[in-house]
Amino acid sequence: MEKGVPIRSISRSIAALKAINRHGSLSMMEISKASEVPYPTACRIVQTLLYEGLIEQEPARKRYRPTAMVQTLAHGFQQDDRLVKAARPHIVDLTKRFGWPVSIATRVGRNMMLRDSTHANTSLTFEQYYPGFTLPILDSASGKLSMAFAPEEERLMILKWMRVSQEIDLQYLATAQASLDVDRIRRQGYAVQGRNHFNLTPGKTSSIAVPIFMNGVFEAAMTMVFFVTAMKLEVALETYLEELKAAATLISHDLSEGAA
Repeated sequence: MEKGVPIRSISRSIAALKAINRHGSLSMMEISKASEVPYPTACRIVQTLLYEGLIEQEPARKRYRPTAMVQTLAHGFQQDDRLVKAARPHIVDLTKRFGWPVSIATRVGRNMMLRDSTHANTSLTFEQYYPGFTLPILDSASGKLSMAFAPEEERLMILKWMRVSQEIDLQYLATAQASLDVDRIRRQGYAVQGRNHFNLTPGKTSSIAVPIFMNGVFEAAMTMVFFVTAMKLEVALETYLEELKAAATLISHDLSEGAA
């Protein structure tokens, strides 16, 4: 086997479990579509996950949901919650003043994972997003920001793993990589996504992300999401960018002070 190439069956099984865990309850067809695996393969994976006790079938419905056993997969991971503690007051304040939801995300593998958000604090959102929700690293404002501020060796390693992945279209990857303007993002101190296509309401929102640092090292992305129909991206940048940067600076200061 070529070095660095993942085992396809394991990758598909993980994708199916992540889809079920992300959505909470899915039919077999929905599992197949959400995890992008053929229906017969999804059926075999579901049977395996049922056998292992990681999912269960809902009573009287042909839908599947995660069990508490899924939590055991994270027992070895000890997450430091200093980031959430430092950021929470600031993102709540931003949402109170702007109305739009603000989230904090960090990179996990080739995705960005929400650590906290204020979607539950405002009516200006189509869906609720909670910690654990993931976004593709090259198709989100937070992901572009993370890639831009990552050390070059780390960025190249992420792109290498994405190239050898059997689940990512190489043409899409080449296009996304070509549009990633690392120098501009680092120079301007923010990244944008004109339309968010990989969330729960594809194409209906835009986003602006600014960096949070700890002792000068990129730690997380803070992202504000707004309706595409509410304003143009240029207007949102003119209206909110400086205050977003100011809040991120305060979070960075609090985070660095707490780590001292």
